Amino acid sequence: MRLSRTESVGPVTFYALLRRFGSATAALDALPRLSRPVTAVSRSEAEAELAALNRLEGRLVCWGEPLYPPALAQIEDAPPVLTVLGRAELLLAPMMAVVGARNASANGRRLARELAAGLGEANIVVISGMARGIDAAAHLGALDTGSIAVVAGGADVVYPEENRGLYDALCRQGAVVAELPLGTEPQARHFPRRNRIISGMALGVVVVEAAAKSGSLITARFALEQGREVFAVPGSPLDPRARGTNDLLRNGATLTETATDVVGQLGPLLQDAAPRPLLPAASRTAAPLPPPPPVSDDSALDLIVEKLGPSPVAVDELVRQCQLSAAAVATLLLELELAGRIERHPGNLVSLR
Repeated sequence: MRLSRTESVGPVTFYALLRRFGSATAALDALPRLSRPVTAVSRSEAEAELAALNRLEGRLVCWGEPLYPPALAQIEDAPPVLTVLGRAELLLAPMMAVVGARNASANGRRLARELAAGLGEANIVVISGMARGIDAAAHLGALDTGSIAVVAGGADVVYPEENRGLYDALCRQGAVVAELPLGTEPQARHFPRRNRIISGMALGVVVVEAAAKSGSLITARFALEQGREVFAVPGSPLDPRARGTNDLLRNGATLTETATDVVGQLGPLLQDAAPRPLLPAASRTAAPLPPPPPVSDDSALDLIVEKLGPSPVAVDELVRQCQLSAAAVATLLLELELAGRIERHPGNLVSLR
């Protein structure tokens, strides 16, 4: 832990030091004698972090230990240590990553949730990044069967704050995993590092919605470099959130509409994977997620527009996802209709013009 937390010692350097000096202890002793001396993290600092982790009832999982994710251990820059809150045994299960846009449409969120639930029914643990949008929907879909969130900061830092209820549920029923020390606030440079862990832990990556320069495409690129399967959900050419996924399909990703498409493609990989730990019955009946904070009148309209796209969506689905009353949604849709921004379709469906 001290060696991995030392500044300028990244994963590749960590393993190079182990090969050169034979052990972490010997590498720590050698750091001050290098041509560019490095000051290692002190023993007291490491012990303080471990004490804080124990208070959270978490654990540290190190590369080479039995609980370290087998697929992740195979990549060149595997994290030397992982901080885990929740059910660490899920790290040994076969996993699929489900990722996508933060400003996802209502249809995209629903599809991600249903796809994740289907993967869970096939005894596959769903892994994602706990971002708003597709990530959160995927975690919710697999919450009862097992889901893992890999976060960009410390495992004890909730980001975004709107996902606090989801974070608490994952700590109870699933797991939260981080490479960085406790208390680390997520920064922009941390997210690509997080993404390579998501793809590295999984047998493959499903991208549900992604713009042309989405962070989800970084995860897909890591997946290809790591030899993982890449799946993509097709979308309307009129929706910018589908440009990234449609481009993945043009470049050979497997077209995906349901969990069956994923399971059928993985086939032999699932047979070779370790059996999935069963979720205790008590966890299956855990308390429901707390309701999200109330939406202000000023942001309610933006919330509706974000979830709309060129593909029609049921008004009832908007009510459910926006956590607004049916009357409030009807008023907002009327306002958008009078402004010429939406189009109504048979079956109580609406879409953006």
